[in-house]
Amino acid sequence: MPRKGHTEERIIFAVRHVEAGRKVGDICREMGISQQAFYSWKRRYAGLGLNELRELRQLREENRRLKTLVADLTLDKHILEEVLSKTT
Repeated sequence: MPRKGHTEERIIFAVRHVEAGRKVGDICREMGISQQAFYSWKRRYAGLGLNELRELRQLREENRRLKTLVADLTLDKHILEEVLSKTT
């Protein structure tokens, strides 16, 4: 079954509806997901508001950029060390 790619906003919307009293089966049927997927989402996103979600998304993006930067700098360092060791 192909991934639906539900947005985090839709996931929080579904979790909030179940917390408000709707049945898990109904929400899963509407979204086209399994109950196992829903409970996985619930474990990950329960208690998060939209502001926290946006902050989490920004932190993930910043972390991704920083990891890329560290990888690039590490590669540059290894290249420079190799050049220095060959000239010596």
